[in-house]
Amino acid sequence: MSDAEVLFAVLRQSAADASATAMERLVREGTDLALNRINALDFAAANRLNEEQAIGAFLHAARLGIFDLSWNVLCPGCGGVPGANATLKSVHHEEYHCALCAAGYEPTLDEMIEVSFTANPRIRKIAAHTPHELPIWDYFRQVFWSSGIDVPTDSFETLIEEVTLDSVELPPGEKAILSLTLPSDFVIVFEPVTHAAQFIDVQGEPTKERQQLSLIYSKAPTPTGATITLRPGPLRLSLDNQADVRVLPSVFIAADALHHLIGKRKPFLTAKRMLTNQTFRDVFKADNLNIDQRLKITSLTFLFTDLKGSTALYERVGDLAAFDLVRAHFHALLEIISSEKGAVVKTIGDAVMATFIRPEHAIVAGLRMRAAMDALNAKRGTRDLVVKIGIHEGPCLAVMLNERQDYFGQTVNIAARVQSLSTSQEIHITGPINDAPAVAAILRREAITPIQKQAALRGIADKIVVYEIP
Repeated sequence: MSDAEVLFAVLRQSAADASATAMERLVREGTDLALNRINALDFAAANRLNEEQAIGAFLHAARLGIFDLSWNVLCPGCGGVPGANATLKSVHHEEYHCALCAAGYEPTLDEMIEVSFTANPRIRKIAAHTPHELPIWDYFRQVFWSSGIDVPTDSFETLIEEVTLDSVELPPGEKAILSLTLPSDFVIVFEPVTHAAQFIDVQGEPTKERQQLSLIYSKAPTPTGATITLRPGPLRLSLDNQADVRVLPSVFIAADALHHLIGKRKPFLTAKRMLTNQTFRDVFKADNLNIDQRLKITSLTFLFTDLKGSTALYERVGDLAAFDLVRAHFHALLEIISSEKGAVVKTIGDAVMATFIRPEHAIVAGLRMRAAMDALNAKRGTRDLVVKIGIHEGPCLAVMLNERQDYFGQTVNIAARVQSLSTSQEIHITGPINDAPAVAAILRREAITPIQKQAALRGIADKIVVYEIP
């Protein structure tokens, strides 16, 4: 058997068979383009697979070395990748700069860091493994642009012709001269390898006199943002590559065609979703954050649970019976969290802290947890298992605490305190959860009317509005 056959046989022991089969078919039959920076959500949709199962299969495949996992920092404006990283530990929280958009962005895990997968060279060698050999437009598609760009493949070449005045491949140490005719449009001379750009505001009366512009490329960061003004007409563009790598300067017309080329977006696997995936937390424990990293998440949903009266339970039924009950309660909760697209951050005594990418996943998980406790109690003919649940959504920081990827911030504090409001099987949620349209639809479907009230939370200065789910 080949290495690939052996690895896919092993993959089937931990991943859904449909996902593993689709992956093996992709590795054998897919184009080089299809095997580079694979968008896991795209892959799931194209093969009619469950998204969570597909993501889990990619993670197990990456652990086996079938695919290489990459954390790519994206520019939200153009969809370019100013930073590609083999591990999340390499992503820093300082500003990343996009030369093409002349803008800087502090990365957040929500929509600015994508997780993609590329075929490992020992499984199949593809063109993207040697990016310095890619033709110019393949370099843009496979290295500069992210998997979230919905490139119009059927009209790609036509659009490139519309948006480009000229382009050139310039080896290290070489020079070139381009003779152009500038239109009455904004023009960008963009170089994707060194991430350098020169903006040209073309305006005024056309001229027949040849204009001059010289650009030098080096490995040093190039200041971006300055705009020069030229007139429509001939331009002699001198290019000097002083970098130790090949550069690919391209002259773009910044008009509607360029926006059409890079303006369409499609869903992609975000870093936030990856960190809120139980398979990732189980399989890639070492590929989390460094101790001094702090990465922002603009919105994450937290669910806290606690087992009411566990001390009294141990006294009432004895250690052995109570241990079995608590273990059954944990088993039910953890299975529900995972199945509702959540992940367990940690357990503390009889309590659970979990995260979800969307509020509706958390509310469904909370309702299922409550039903699961009722089922366990009914099975024993008691009311021993009563779980208090609190849910809140908001911004936070992803950090490392006690050698574990964790979360920090007021959102986490509020979620924990809201859970403590419960005295029985009711669930307490905050305004952001209650106001989410998908949550409201779920509660209407279940014929549940939230009860609004004011609550004072320990450590929180002002009272907040909370909603009891009876």
